[in-house]
Amino acid sequence: MEIVSAAILLFLIMDPIGNIPIFLSLLKGLPAARRRIVLAREMLIALAVLLVFLYSGAALLKLLHLRQESVSIAGGIVLFLIGIRMIFPPRDGVFGDLPEGEPFIVPMAIPCVAGPSTIAALMLLANDGTGRNVQWTLALVGAWFATALILFAATALYKLLGERTLSALERLMGMLLVAISVQMFLDGVKNYWASP
Repeated sequence: MEIVSAAILLFLIMDPIGNIPIFLSLLKGLPAARRRIVLAREMLIALAVLLVFLYSGAALLKLLHLRQESVSIAGGIVLFLIGIRMIFPPRDGVFGDLPEGEPFIVPMAIPCVAGPSTIAALMLLANDGTGRNVQWTLALVGAWFATALILFAATALYKLLGERTLSALERLMGMLLVAISVQMFLDGVKNYWASP
């Protein structure tokens, strides 16, 4: 997988368009200056978590005695469920009820940006046997940066596009995530049956 395709995959999984209404609702009670500080903090926490999993993923798999195929299958299932919830969102949103007050780590950094599917995808990239962690880091930082730009422009995008357009875009991204998740699942099953 090339850097650009890895970055696109990670960007789709991070789902910044779908996260716009969640982030706006979480930050609506804060002054504008504080909103930017909280958003920057949460995005940096998410990046740090993702980098930890990118660089410690192989060691973590060995420690837990998990095979790469298990992570691929599990990541595909979780990604599929998130994609389905994006296509058919429940009344209380993709992640359910949101806590009151200033958000800290949950749910903005984790799981909105650094969710289980993003972590699983990074662990799979890191474990692909090619030793291209620097390239995967560039893909991650690119996807994270694009996500951050969209989320920092969330208020303007919400006003410009409106709720219906954002909802349609989120459903489209959900369809892409479902397709990616099925491929991850099938690759995991194929590799599992092919391995000794």
